[in-house]
Amino acid sequence: MTSAPKHTPMMQQYLKLKAENPDILLFYRMGDFYELFYDDAKRASQLLDISLTKRGASAGEPIPMAGVPFHAVEGYLAKLVQLGESVAICEQVGDPATSKGPVDRKVVRIVTPGTVTDEALLNERSDNLIAAIYQQGDKFGYSTLDITSGRFLLCEPATLEAMQAELQRTSPKELLFAEDFEAVQLFESRNGNRRRPIWEFDLDTAKQQLNQQFGTKDLVGFGVEQSTFGLCAAGCLIQYVKDTQRTALPHIRSITVDSQDHSVILDAATRRNLELTQNLAGGTDNTLAEVLDKTATAMGSRMLKRWIHQPTRSISEINQRLNAVSEIKESAMFDEINPSLKQIGDIERIIARLAIRSARPRDLSRLRTALEELPNLSAILEPASDAYLQALREQSSPLDELFDLLNRAIKDNPPVVIRDGGVIATGYNAELDEWRALADGATEYLEKLEADERDRHGIDTLKVGYNAVHGFFIQVSRGQSHLVPAHYVRRQTLKNAERYIIPELKEHEDKVLSSKSKALAVEKKLWEELFDLIMPSIEQLQILASALSQLDVLQNLAERAESLDYCRPEFVDTPQINISGGRHPVVEHVLDEPFIANPVSLHSTRKMLIITGPNMGGKSTYMRQTALIALLAHIGSFVPAESASMGILDRIFTRIGASDDLASGRSTFMVEMTETANILHNATSNSLVLMDEIGRGTSTYDGLSLAWASAEWLAKKLGAMTLFATHYFELTDMPGLLPNLANVHLDAIEHGEDIAFMHAVQEGAASKSYGLAVAGLAGVPKAVIRNARNKLSQLETQSPPTNRATVKQEHQLSLIPEPSEVEVALQAIDPDELTPRQALDELYRLKKLTH
Repeated sequence: MTSAPKHTPMMQQYLKLKAENPDILLFYRMGDFYELFYDDAKRASQLLDISLTKRGASAGEPIPMAGVPFHAVEGYLAKLVQLGESVAICEQVGDPATSKGPVDRKVVRIVTPGTVTDEALLNERSDNLIAAIYQQGDKFGYSTLDITSGRFLLCEPATLEAMQAELQRTSPKELLFAEDFEAVQLFESRNGNRRRPIWEFDLDTAKQQLNQQFGTKDLVGFGVEQSTFGLCAAGCLIQYVKDTQRTALPHIRSITVDSQDHSVILDAATRRNLELTQNLAGGTDNTLAEVLDKTATAMGSRMLKRWIHQPTRSISEINQRLNAVSEIKESAMFDEINPSLKQIGDIERIIARLAIRSARPRDLSRLRTALEELPNLSAILEPASDAYLQALREQSSPLDELFDLLNRAIKDNPPVVIRDGGVIATGYNAELDEWRALADGATEYLEKLEADERDRHGIDTLKVGYNAVHGFFIQVSRGQSHLVPAHYVRRQTLKNAERYIIPELKEHEDKVLSSKSKALAVEKKLWEELFDLIMPSIEQLQILASALSQLDVLQNLAERAESLDYCRPEFVDTPQINISGGRHPVVEHVLDEPFIANPVSLHSTRKMLIITGPNMGGKSTYMRQTALIALLAHIGSFVPAESASMGILDRIFTRIGASDDLASGRSTFMVEMTETANILHNATSNSLVLMDEIGRGTSTYDGLSLAWASAEWLAKKLGAMTLFATHYFELTDMPGLLPNLANVHLDAIEHGEDIAFMHAVQEGAASKSYGLAVAGLAGVPKAVIRNARNKLSQLETQSPPTNRATVKQEHQLSLIPEPSEVEVALQAIDPDELTPRQALDELYRLKKLTH
C-alpha cells in the first residue's frame, strides 16, 4: 500500500501558520508578492477581483493561488477592510542566505477593520472604532476604543433601545461579541462582527488585562470599578487589540465611563431622522455635519462629529464653548487660526502610529512641520481674553525639545519607507556619516581611477561605470579593445563595447557595498532608537492633539456663525424653547430661494403645539429645524435664528416617517408604534418630542384614537415639550379641552387652479384640507379625483360630524372645476345604444340645459 503524498516543506509552513489564523485571510510573503492559497485564494479572487491561478502541486493536488504585489498591498487591504474582512500579514523573518529549507516566516500583525492605523486604510474625517458588547439578561455592557487616538470608553445601556442607540451613535467598524450573545438582532445587518470565546469576557480576566495595560493595581482611579458589565466588554476588547497589533500600546493610558447623565440622549430613530452625519439614503450629502463641517484638520472634523452625536447637558461647558466661539467670531480670529491649523494637519493619528511603532518617515516629517507651526499659533491666540482659549493655548504651547530632535534627525523630504535608508539627516550621527562618506566618496575615487587608467594606457573611450547586476566595471569601445592591458579581466561583452574588472576596482566595490549595507544597518538602528526617544512625549502629544482639535472645532463654529448668519443661543433655568426667526440649517443651505423663517414658543403654559396644514406645506421641516436648533445650542454652537433661548434638555425624540423593517418582520405601523412606545415611556418635562402623523398605518378610527391618546399622555402625564403634527383635524379640539396646548398651522393659498405653499407658521388650526388638491398636483387622473370628491361627499353625508370630526366639504380646497350639468348628462350617454330618434331627443334636452 502506498502512503499518501506529503505536503512540500513550504506548504507545511504555510498550513501551520494558517491553522493559527483559521478565520481570516493570510497574506503569505514570497519575494515581491503576498500570496494566498487554497480557500483564501478563492475568496480573495472574488473579493478583490484578482486572478485565481494554480501553483505546482502539494500532497498530489494542484494548489489554488492568488497574489498581490507587496508595494501595492495597501490598496488591497483598504478594500478588504471596507468589506469588514481581517488579514494576517505574514513576513519573512529569517535570512534567506542562511536558511535551510523555507525561510522562517511569522505573522507580524493582523489588519482588522477596527484596529487599522495606516493612513491609506482610514477615512480621515470619521472615527474608526472597535467595540465589544456584553449581555447578561436584559442588561448590556459596551466598550469602544479608537486605536488611532487611544480614546477608550465604556458604558452600560439599560435597555435594548438604549443599546441600539449607542451602536447607531458610535457605528463601530468591528464589533466583538461572546459566543452565547442573545440579542443578535442588534447587529445582524452590519459588517465586521466577530464572535469571541466566552472566557474573554470574564470579569477577573478583564480587570487583570486592564491593570496590566495601564500599569495600575486597581481601576478605582478611573471611576469604572462599579461598571462590571462594561468592564467585561472592555477586557475582551483590549485583549483582542493586543493580539492583533502584536506590540505594546502605550498611548492607551486610561478608560472612562461614557455617562448618559452628562449628554442629551438621542435614540437611534432620532439620529436617523435628523440626518446628523448620515442622510436617510445612507450618504453624507445634505446632512447637518456637511453644512457645519469646514474644519481645518481631519482630527477637528472627527471631534465635531462626536460633539454633534453627543450634545452636552452641562450649562457651564456649553457657555464655555459659546464664549470662545463668540470671541473668535467677533475678532475674526478664525481667518488666522484656520490656515495655521491646516499646516498642523492630522497629528492625532500620527501619534498613534508612533506609539505602536508603525510610523513612517513622512509621519515624522509631518509631525516636525506641525511642531514648527506651534509658536505661530501661540502668537495668534495670545490676544484672546477668553479663559478656555487661553487654556487651549497653554496645552498647545511649543514642544521645543521634540521639534529640535526631529529637526536634527529627519531629512527634509524623506522617502516613504525606511527600507532603503536615506531618512536620517546628515550630522545626526557620526558613525552613519562615516559609512555614508565611504559610500559617497566612491565618486571621487572612480573619477580619479578613470582619468589615471585613460592616461596610462592611452584609451580615450575608457569609462568607469556601475550597474546593480554586474557592479563596478571599466568599459572600453570595441574599436579600442586591442589596447587593453593583460591584467584587465573581461566581465561582459556588449554590442559596441567590452567591460572589464581589475583587482583595485573589485576591492573598492567590496568596500563601497559593505559601507552601504553598514550605513543602512546603522540607519535602521537609529530609526528604532528614535521611537524610544519620542515615546516619553506621547502623553504630551495626545494633550496637544486634543487641544488643537477643540480649537479647530471652535474656530470652525465661529466661521460658520459669521458666514451663515447664526445667533448665540441663551440658556435659562426653566424648561422652555423660544426661537424667533428659526431656520432649518440644511434646507436653507440647499434652497435656491430665500428660506421662510418661523418662530417656536414652548413653555410652562404652552407645552404642546398641534400642527396642521397641507402635505408639502413644511410641517416636517418646521419640526426638524426646532430639534436641530436645540441640538446645535447644546453642542455650544451658534444657531440659525434671529434669537433663541431654552432650558437644558435631557432628551430629544423624533417620530417622523417610517419604513417597513422587513428583516425583523415588522410593518411600518409596528415600527411607528415601537418608536411611539419608546417616547411615551421615556420622555420627561425636560424632553423635546417631535411626533409626526401618528396612527396613519391603521384604520381611521384606530389611528385617530391612538393619536389622541398619545397626545393626551404627553400633555397631561409627561408634560414634555412637544410638536405634534397631524392630519386628524379632530385633534385641533384638544387645546379647548386640555390646558397648555395650542394650535398652529402652515398655510397655503389658492390662485386660480394653482396652490401656493406659504411655509409660514400661523397661530390657530388650519381651515382647509388639501389632500385632493395635492393629489391633483401630483398628476392623479382627473376622473379619479372627481370620483374621490363624490365619495368624500357621500361619506360626509352618511356620518355627519360631531364637533369637527371631519373637515366639511366646503373646506376641501378645489383646484379642479366641478363638472357642469351638461358634462354630467353627456357622461351618462352611450351613443352606440341610441336610435336616431333618441339621439335627436337627447340633443334637444342638452340644448335646454345650457340656457
